[in-house]
Amino acid sequence: MKPVLAPHVYATDTDHGLVLLDERSGRYWQLNGTGAAVVRLLEEGKTPGEAAAALQRRYPDRADRVSSDVDQLLSALRRAGLVIA
Repeated sequence: MKPVLAPHVYATDTDHGLVLLDERSGRYWQLNGTGAAVVRLLEEGKTPGEAAAALQRRYPDRADRVSSDVDQLLSALRRAGLVIA
C-alpha cells in the first residue's frame, strides 16, 4: 500500500511549501518546498522510491541524500499520524 495523507489531514500550498492541518488535534505542520514535493508526488500515486527518483533528477547535487531524506520525512509524518501506509 502506498503512503497517503490520512483522511483527517488537509494540505494547503503556500508560497514556500505546504501546510498540513491535522483536523483531529488542530495542529499545523509546515513543509518546505522539497517536503511539499514529496507529499504531492505521493498524492499522485508515486511510491516513496519514485518520489525520491524524481527529486534526484531535480537535485542531482544531492542525489546521495534524497532517499534517506524521503524516508525520514515519511517516518516523521507517520509518527505524527499524518500519513497512513
